[in-house]
Amino acid sequence: MQSPLEHTYHDHEWGVPQTDDRVLFEFLVLESAQAGLSWRTVLEKREGYRHHYMGFDPEQVAAFGESEIAAMLADPGIIRNRAKIEASINNARVFLELQARHGSFARFLWRYVDGCPIQSGFERMEQIPAQTALSQQLAKDLKRGGVRFFGPTIAYAYMQAVGLVNDHLLQCPRHQACLELGQALGL
Repeated sequence: MQSPLEHTYHDHEWGVPQTDDRVLFEFLVLESAQAGLSWRTVLEKREGYRHHYMGFDPEQVAAFGESEIAAMLADPGIIRNRAKIEASINNARVFLELQARHGSFARFLWRYVDGCPIQSGFERMEQIPAQTALSQQLAKDLKRGGVRFFGPTIAYAYMQAVGLVNDHLLQCPRHQACLELGQALGL
C-alpha cells in the first residue's frame, strides 16, 4: 500500500519527462541513495537531501569536503551512509563533466532514447522489468565515466522517474498524461 507521500509522488512526478539538469541531478542523487532501501524511505528524507545538497546544485556538491560529509553523517534527515554520500559528491563531478561535454546533462541522457520517451504499454505490474538492455548500457556508460552506486536496476528506476520510460500501466490516468508530456518535449 502506498503512503500519501508515495501517492503524491506517483501522481505528480514519477514518469514526467525531465529536461532540467538540476532535477536530473536530484534524481541521480536520490536514486543512488535508494540502493538497497525502499523508495518511501528516500521520499521521507528528501527534504533533508534538499537542505544538505544545496537545492541539488551539482557545482556546490562537487566541491563538498569532509566537513559537509560529517554534517550529513550526523543528520538522521538523510540516509547516513558514508559510501553513498561520497559517491554522490563524486557523481556530481562526473555530472558536471558530462554537462560540459554535451552542453547539458539532459542532452547526454535523452540521446539514449533519441529524445522521445519509451512508451512501455504494460497492463500489469509484473510485466515491468527491473532492468533492460538500455538501462544496462546507461549504467555501463556512466560507470565508465566514474559514476558510482548506479547499476542497471538503479539506472532503470532513474529512467522511469525522469520520464525516459513511461511505465505507468495503460489503465493508469498518468500513462496518457506522461505520454502527452513526452510528445510535447520536442527534443
